[in-house]
Amino acid sequence: MGRFRDALSGSGLGAIAEVKRRSPSAGDLRPDADPADLAAGFAAAGAAAVSILVDERFDGSVADLAAARSASNLPLLAKGFFSTAAQLAELRRAGADAVLLLLRDLADAELVQLIGVADQLDMDALVEAHDADELARAVALGAEVIGVNARDLETFEINRGAALELIAQAADLTAAPKGRAGFAGATASHLPRDRVVVAESGVTARAHGAAAELAGADAILVGSALMRAPDPFAKLRELLERPLVKVCGLTREQDVAVAAEAGADLAGFILARETPRRASAVLPVPETMLSVAVYVGERGDAPSDLAQLYAREDGHRARDGVLLRGDEQVAQVVDRAWQQDDPEHIERARAAEGRIVLAGGLTPENVGEAIAAVRPWAVDASSSLEAEPGIKDHDRVRAFVEAAR
Repeated sequence: MGRFRDALSGSGLGAIAEVKRRSPSAGDLRPDADPADLAAGFAAAGAAAVSILVDERFDGSVADLAAARSASNLPLLAKGFFSTAAQLAELRRAGADAVLLLLRDLADAELVQLIGVADQLDMDALVEAHDADELARAVALGAEVIGVNARDLETFEINRGAALELIAQAADLTAAPKGRAGFAGATASHLPRDRVVVAESGVTARAHGAAAELAGADAILVGSALMRAPDPFAKLRELLERPLVKVCGLTREQDVAVAAEAGADLAGFILARETPRRASAVLPVPETMLSVAVYVGERGDAPSDLAQLYAREDGHRARDGVLLRGDEQVAQVVDRAWQQDDPEHIERARAAEGRIVLAGGLTPENVGEAIAAVRPWAVDASSSLEAEPGIKDHDRVRAFVEAAR
């Protein structure tokens, strides 16, 4: 396993931070970008690897790659349009640990040859796919790191929904009996596997990265969002920050808006019959959030990004539940017993394995302590943030999000 692939194969969601002065679709992004300064800063901010645009159409050069290499020990990905062994050798001499290969531009024989050249040079190849046919080619031709690009290279438009489905397909196609550990209760797309899947383009908020992660991505590649940010390093930390914050029991559009403004990532809408917090529907959410439909007993069909499902026991929800993406379990929800004290709640959550959504009894006053104890993937609060059942206290919503950060 090469340095680049190895860096993206750890637990949790990794990030490849990109140095990109301009984009053909968006024009200038950060014309004065210094690849050495950015590479060093991205390393300190938590990046798993750094991508360097070396193509002149992006105001990049191989010299930028060498400058980044001089300032950082992180694995470096060279991005451009490459088709010859000589180009790969030049990139390796400049310090690249990996190279981008575009399926759109390469025939099967060319791709296999270049993957072999990269291997001889002790480099990884990030093989980029834009549709299902290209994805199938990548897998069949032995690509070990597969990028799924949400950007159409002809129109430059971003289609996150289509990309997420392609990521899920990539995760299914790359499933293997060996590789990094999955999590308890995982299904096919989250089994241990021998390939790495990278979500590329269109990640500007934590929710976008979380959606890619739940679809099966091991890492995200982020360029434009970082280059546009006043502080690229703070933006990278923000995108990688965990836990995510879910405000549940939402019933009104104005409460959704306040949760979004406060920085919540997940908006929960309870559709179970037995609660005074029952929502009439899954309300629209801004693109910075994911919607979660919450069910008890049976899964409904309300349109939402995710579903949270509890069994029904004695006429009420069971203590714990699951978070679903489609029909797949993607996390465990560790909650408290219905309207009861649960003194073992935090200890159960601490002992649980895998991706954990911590719910039940969380407030602005105690969520920080709970996060420190459990280190969950997400935290979830509802009744503690209310002025009355189904009506949020906006000050408490803001305080909860701030305390969870």
